[in-house]
Amino acid sequence: MTTVLPHTAGGDRVAVPADDRDHPRAWLRTAAMVWRRELIRFSRTRTRLLSGFVQPILFLFVLGYGMTSLVGTTAGFDFKKFLFPGIVAMTVVTTSIFSAISIVWDKEFGFLREMLVAPVSRSSLVAGKTAGGASIATVQGTIMLVLAPLIGVRLTPTVVVQVIGCELLMSAGMTAFGVFVASRIQRIEGFQVVMQLLLFPMLFLSGALFPLNNLPAWLTVITRINPLTYAVDPLRRVVFGAQDMPPAAAARFPTGVTLFGHTLPIGLELGIFCVFTTVFLTLAVRSFGRAE
Repeated sequence: MTTVLPHTAGGDRVAVPADDRDHPRAWLRTAAMVWRRELIRFSRTRTRLLSGFVQPILFLFVLGYGMTSLVGTTAGFDFKKFLFPGIVAMTVVTTSIFSAISIVWDKEFGFLREMLVAPVSRSSLVAGKTAGGASIATVQGTIMLVLAPLIGVRLTPTVVVQVIGCELLMSAGMTAFGVFVASRIQRIEGFQVVMQLLLFPMLFLSGALFPLNNLPAWLTVITRINPLTYAVDPLRRVVFGAQDMPPAAAARFPTGVTLFGHTLPIGLELGIFCVFTTVFLTLAVRSFGRAE
């Protein structure tokens, strides 16, 4: 017996044998179909592409220049340069989170129900959704790198590749988080409210917009339990590694997350965020079947 999945956004239909849904080939085919649908949907909403840049650009130039006038410049390194990696992270995070909103749309219009009744693995649906959101977020974050020369940030090909790697991990984790939340919400309005309550605190407390040193003890604890902190800091350390930062500037705009008096290496920070990603991918798969 063979069951046909619903139409994708591109008009294709994918046949999956009912007794073969967990076969690796069927799993990959289903995940690829969902991934492709996300890309097609995004390409057809140009306003989403443009709106994804408005807020980060405002933060970079308006907040960046405003704060530079307050905190000044240290050895040729100003607040705009410090802010730049955080703005890239903001672009990736917001795009990742709101890519999951299509799940709620699919609930309201019945497409999700058609997907769930098909004999396909729930994990392949979640993987395809996560891959689609992560791909879109990574592309948008990478496009933001073209702003680097405008504020005096130097990027090398090696740094760009490393930044893209950080963006992929960050976007995968945040998309998985968004998919998990969206699978438990029934209406668009509810998703937007919940995401606003979760997204901005996570961003502000991740070190994306201000240094994490010299904070009050209670605020330091919150930043350390925020998983996004361990994705933003590696991105900033990669970008700062390509800059000629005098010791005074490095002391004024420090990098590195300190736990119990020890600064974590980049590999450990990324490992912590990998755990966060794995946890929410697992939770998303378990709750996706109840997302009807």
